[in-house]
Amino acid sequence: MSTKRKKRKKNKIVLFVVEIIILAALLVGLYVYSKMNKVDNTGEIEEKDVNIELDSETAEVLKGYTNIALFGLDNREVGNYSGGNSDTIMIASINNDTKKVKLVSVYRDTFLNVKDDTYRKINAAYSYGGAKGAVAALNKNLNLDIVDYISVDFGAVVDAVDLLGGIELELTSQEVQIMNDNYIDEINRVTDHSSSKLSGSGAFTVDGVQALAYCRIRYTAGDDFKRTERQRTVLTKMIEKAKASSLTTVGGMIDSMIDEISTSFTSKDLLKLAGNVMDYDLEDSHGWPFELCTGNYGSQGSLVVPTDLETNVKELHAYLFDEHNEVSNTVGGISDYIRQYTGCTPESTTRFDNPLTGDDNTSTADTGYILPEESDPE
Repeated sequence: MSTKRKKRKKNKIVLFVVEIIILAALLVGLYVYSKMNKVDNTGEIEEKDVNIELDSETAEVLKGYTNIALFGLDNREVGNYSGGNSDTIMIASINNDTKKVKLVSVYRDTFLNVKDDTYRKINAAYSYGGAKGAVAALNKNLNLDIVDYISVDFGAVVDAVDLLGGIELELTSQEVQIMNDNYIDEINRVTDHSSSKLSGSGAFTVDGVQALAYCRIRYTAGDDFKRTERQRTVLTKMIEKAKASSLTTVGGMIDSMIDEISTSFTSKDLLKLAGNVMDYDLEDSHGWPFELCTGNYGSQGSLVVPTDLETNVKELHAYLFDEHNEVSNTVGGISDYIRQYTGCTPESTTRFDNPLTGDDNTSTADTGYILPEESDPE
């Protein structure tokens, strides 16, 4: 590894979930409204600035959904939301009629168009253009209509889990060892906590530091694909615990976390979105792309390559919106470029994980996928 790459090595941060903030907003009413002026609000995002390119039929379908981008940044400096790679990228899609929520993790190493004619891992889009640039990249590559986001810094998940009184996780002995050896001490140092290490295996009630350590595990069977699954598991547990929490607990969460997020939402937006939050139900979560190949591509490093993008975007829409929408010409052009650059075609697919068909061949053996360094920005 070059000296330059070593110098880029940073801690990674992890996910946050809009449903918890929404739930808190509903439960504490005007109290929340009075606190929201502490949020790092970046203002409303205009559609013309974030690459929304939908045909009339797709636009009509998406009117029935609220799609929100969730970013966890790898900045070491707490409270800095202006740049850095987005280590965690999620899309929360809320069906406005049924109140069902689906959550999609976009694999951070997915090779996509991050800005103009620049192709990199999708996690680099945030460093190129901040939150607005990352939202624009998601819309451009996935044919979506996202205009709202939430970004979090290092301490958000730690504080949230602690204030919820911990969450229940089932851990293997390998996961426990990796958490102890690689992450817990480091997270304690960065967040000024003193969480203990774990021992054994089985069911644990983990605190915030331990939950964050669990979310960061990458070097086990399943690699980064399994890591995103762990993140969604923690997210689900947090939602379940928050919905069962008391007013006092949720109020404490708001006070603790309100200055640990950056968002396009205003307090009024959050309260409006919270109108029927008790009816919200996390219906399903999944990783994306559904079909892919992996490998090392020179200066681009180790990539996740959708096979192909056009197919994966159509499947994503079918999963989120129950519609096989047509993709934009832009998506078609990006798909062609990725295929030409990588040589990966549908016939090259090495990993199938499609929730629509039940196809599940998630072995990463012999795929050529080499996990990049924790701080690899490419």
